[in-house]
Amino acid sequence: MPKFEDSLQRLEKIVSELEKGEVPLEKALSLFEEGVALSGACRKELEQAEGKVEVLLKQNGKLKAEALERDAERPSSSGRK
Repeated sequence: MPKFEDSLQRLEKIVSELEKGEVPLEKALSLFEEGVALSGACRKELEQAEGKVEVLLKQNGKLKAEALERDAERPSSSGRK
């Protein structure tokens, strides 16, 4: 599986190529399909990373890592896509 940064870079190249409008229809559809797959993979990886975010709390002079609970802080129907 490609790294997030590699996937994002490829996605940017696809968008740039499609925006030029010089790509034949068949290739444009293929690029679009690849872009949708990359976008979904990047979104999934970002959501997983967000779930692992840790909030540092200072307790008794020591830092304690505490998992951030996404669902408890904002409802899933927040309108964010």
